[in-house]
Amino acid sequence: MTQDQKVENVIIIGSGPAGLTSAIYSSRANLEPLMIEGEEAGGQLMTTTEVENFPGFDHGITGPDLITVMRKQAERFGTRFITRNVTKVDFSQRPFKVWIGDKLHLAKSIIISTGASAKYLGLPSEKVYANRGVSACATCDGAFFRNQEIGVVGGGDTAMEEAQFLTRFATKVYLIHRRDHFRASKIMVDRALKNPKIEVLYNTEVIEVLGDGKGMTGAKIKGTLDGAVKELPITGLFLAIGHKPNTDLFKGVLDMNETGYLITQPNTTYTNIPGVFAAGDVQDHVYRQAITAAGTGCMAAIDAERWLEAQEAH
Repeated sequence: MTQDQKVENVIIIGSGPAGLTSAIYSSRANLEPLMIEGEEAGGQLMTTTEVENFPGFDHGITGPDLITVMRKQAERFGTRFITRNVTKVDFSQRPFKVWIGDKLHLAKSIIISTGASAKYLGLPSEKVYANRGVSACATCDGAFFRNQEIGVVGGGDTAMEEAQFLTRFATKVYLIHRRDHFRASKIMVDRALKNPKIEVLYNTEVIEVLGDGKGMTGAKIKGTLDGAVKELPITGLFLAIGHKPNTDLFKGVLDMNETGYLITQPNTTYTNIPGVFAAGDVQDHVYRQAITAAGTGCMAAIDAERWLEAQEAH
């Protein structure tokens, strides 16, 4: 580190609605944030076609368009962007160190908004029909499947919740689970089993998504016990097999729960290291909506601004 290297007031790592909202707030507070937005900038919204539940857009907006307007807003107030991935961090002393390859950046404070990624089955056909029948978010996409037959893959509470939720729109929901019992809580399972629109397919896995090139037309399913393969005539497939927070970079550095979500102090965005804040899906495994991510992004910017002021007062 050379003596004259610039120390940023705040570096924001990650660029979904949480990161961009924190950039808008911190740049309006004259903190001149540097956002390292990552090579897959924009987060999960970039793979979402229609967003109809973000307040302020009465006709809906596409995920990428929502990110574009947020990014322009952050840029207008002076946020600078680097579209690369952070490769290493050192938060053991201040200023904090953030590397992109061998280029070192220094910061007085850090906001982490690296998000989470939905887990997929890993089938090539699943990629082909992503957003054309295959989805990992029932609350985002359920309304597009009115009067259709669809499938939900999973066996936890999320799978039960999503199957229940989807019965509002679909005529029939197949709950597809590779074992003969669910890991979900008893109350959630009971509710799902009582719903006349839900049919459970135990010991079953999806091995291929079928389609006509434009959209999904069915799924090939296989019995895990007898190996029997058959086709299920569904036009939608929802994956509820969990999310993985993008926190590998911070293993051993920041406190996280057993699934890898960063732990923040209640009602704040403070992590266990003073001056390092976390916002959005990287620390939220409950709500996981664009609007809640944006909300915690605002909190992180305000937390960081007040924390920096307190440091300078000493």
